Amino acid sequence: MDSYRMYVDGAWVDAADGRSFTSNDPWTLQDWAEIPEGDERDVDRAVSAAGRAFEESWWRHDARRRGAVLRRFADLVETSAERIAEVESRDNGKALTEERAACAAIPAYFRHAPALAESYPDSAPRGGDPNVRAVTHRVPYGVIGIQTPWNTPGQLLSQSAAPALAAGNTIVVKPSEVAPCSTLELARLVEEAGFPAGVVNVVTGFGQVVGAALCAHPRVAKLAFTGSTQGGVLVAEHAARRLVPVVMELGGKSANIVFTDCDLDRTVDALVRGFTVASGQTCMAGSRVLVERPIHDLVLDRMLDAAAKVRIGDPRDPATAMGPIATEAQLAKIRQFVAIGVEEGGRVRCGGGPPEGAEHPRFFAPTVFTDVTNDMTICQEEIFGPVCAVMPFDTEEAAVRIANDTRYGLSGAVWTSDLARAHRVTDAIRAGVVWVNDQRAGDPAFATGGTAMSGYGRLSGVEGHHEMTQVKSVQMRIA
Repeated sequence: MDSYRMYVDGAWVDAADGRSFTSNDPWTLQDWAEIPEGDERDVDRAVSAAGRAFEESWWRHDARRRGAVLRRFADLVETSAERIAEVESRDNGKALTEERAACAAIPAYFRHAPALAESYPDSAPRGGDPNVRAVTHRVPYGVIGIQTPWNTPGQLLSQSAAPALAAGNTIVVKPSEVAPCSTLELARLVEEAGFPAGVVNVVTGFGQVVGAALCAHPRVAKLAFTGSTQGGVLVAEHAARRLVPVVMELGGKSANIVFTDCDLDRTVDALVRGFTVASGQTCMAGSRVLVERPIHDLVLDRMLDAAAKVRIGDPRDPATAMGPIATEAQLAKIRQFVAIGVEEGGRVRCGGGPPEGAEHPRFFAPTVFTDVTNDMTICQEEIFGPVCAVMPFDTEEAAVRIANDTRYGLSGAVWTSDLARAHRVTDAIRAGVVWVNDQRAGDPAFATGGTAMSGYGRLSGVEGHHEMTQVKSVQMRIA
């Protein structure tokens, strides 16, 4: 097996008590890597190193020098992207073609964030006293604790880490125990890029130990969490005890609203990719498809045809669109939700279990439900698998009402050629990110994040810079 170590204070180290755990390849079903199992002592060691680096190194004082390091890091990631993608695919079972695209996107975050930090303007508000001049500027927090999920760890880490580092913070990263190895591969590039020791630290282990210790550590000034809504609640509870701010991107139940004037070919292709990409294991999956009634049957037929053609197989095969489900526990959860959908009256139009003739025990076919109402469990709960529910609607107002009838608010999409309608509907949808004639697209310049049970705060863009900095007002009496 491959053997990894944690990265703390510029050095590769084992866990304090020498314990380790293994990563299981969802395709081969074999353990392929050994990873240190950290605990509270490892977290304290990493946070202490990050605190020293923040207080004693040049890192927080020199934005231009930081930018040079982050850009070198981006260059190194670019040349190492294939290796990182291969490792990430082995960890979580996602198709390598998809992982290549995700890892190829990482460098842009580490180029955009420093450009913003280097040029972000201060403000000079004018108060009531003409003899007082004030400057309001943004300063780093200090040590930021970042926890990332297993479905797209490298790219999702970059959304938090790039703006945090560019702003002058230092970080301690706790990757998911399901897929920690690509984060450790990224850490291999830190020293070569020129980061001072302690600016970037990675502690591996389990959420209930390492994650909890990171949340509770008194020197962690802010938390960033991407993961399940249940995990986000726990992080928020920890943060509330210390009055520490949090930014979190959590689960979703995104709706695609399809109008009769859409580009049908483009729309259907995106609808199917929207719930099958990453085998549906993505918080922004388009798991609810709302179709205007005159074209409902046509869209459904085309979706069923396209879903049947999705290639399921070896993640390393370039022709594969869907690999195995990442863990046995996640597979059991998907099966349970499908069974509940049937019990509540939904009709499975395709899929519902393993593909016909499949020999791999973790395969799950793209599954489309019809004859559903939005109050059913499969329309309200995040399944995190390749399952979608298709529903007709009659009016624009009805579509918006159904889309908003959820406790989540992460993302959504509108498919129409009517620009006025696109504006009306996107304004009415309660979600942090809404696309028009697109889905799951992003850019380091664009803010991302959710509302309601999908979290709060924003990553990337100017808003991401704001999240990783705090406002400081300097007021000077000149007379």
